[in-house]
Amino acid sequence: MTTSQNVKLKLPKLGRPSLAERKARKGWLFVLPFVLGFILVYLPIIIDSICFSFMTVEIKLDSQGYSYTEVVSRGFTFYREMFADKDFTEELGKGIGQLLWEVPAIVIFALFVAVILNQKMMGRAVFRAIFFVPVILSTGLLESLTQTSVAGEGVDDGSGESATDGLVSAMDLQGLFGMMAIGGDLVEKIVDLVNHVYDIITFSGVQMLIFLAGLQSISPAIYEAARIDGASSWETFWKITFPMISPMILVNGIYTIIDSFTRNNNVVMKFIEDVYNNESQSLATAEYWVYFMIIFAIVGAFAGIVSAYVFYQRRD
Repeated sequence: MTTSQNVKLKLPKLGRPSLAERKARKGWLFVLPFVLGFILVYLPIIIDSICFSFMTVEIKLDSQGYSYTEVVSRGFTFYREMFADKDFTEELGKGIGQLLWEVPAIVIFALFVAVILNQKMMGRAVFRAIFFVPVILSTGLLESLTQTSVAGEGVDDGSGESATDGLVSAMDLQGLFGMMAIGGDLVEKIVDLVNHVYDIITFSGVQMLIFLAGLQSISPAIYEAARIDGASSWETFWKITFPMISPMILVNGIYTIIDSFTRNNNVVMKFIEDVYNNESQSLATAEYWVYFMIIFAIVGAFAGIVSAYVFYQRRD
């Protein structure tokens, strides 16, 4: 006696794609202009730049545009010259050292201001606009004007020193921290931070807006539950606010690192630009590529370390 069993075959559904698939397609549609622009415009320039770092190339500008002359293959000659140049390695060390204190200062200041501006207070929109004004002033022609007026030539008070050389001096802070047994190197870093407070404010506007967006995305019900349980403001910040905006800390950290490394007043960028204008364009191209690889390595290391502690809230 045999029994028959009904076997149901599950055929794939040929209906509409899922919501996630539709969002992915729309995402690619939004980035398609950038992808096409990168492939058609930037990619050939990048390839030419890599080739120029291995050969002697003189770039001249005439009525017909840019032209290349005296193209001679040099192999890794420029890379060997670059690492043998003590001035380049010293400026590279200064740039990385500047990064180590500038990035935390900008991110912490942006987070501090964003937390304050996220509070309910009169004129909150006006204060947000005021803190974003330096970002507008740091673009294009306005940047050169503000640098000249705020941190430029300065005013000579008759003592031979500029009135804008610094807000405080090392002697001032040495007297302040004299009883605390703080080392001279730390005092110099603090002096540097205080004297560059204008730059910190100027380059923290974008990060502040990103933090504000993250703070406003946190559900008020979470804070209400914390208040009912008797959590203090300090505990609420470190147990709720800080973990919830940790993805924004990662994004702002990467953005600040790239912005700090590629800024016009960066010591390494100034050095390579001087080499490009006065010494060798090919040597400067090689230095730019090594500098880019260092930036890429630092960004990768930062993202790998910080992402291990980032909290992502699940929406499902």
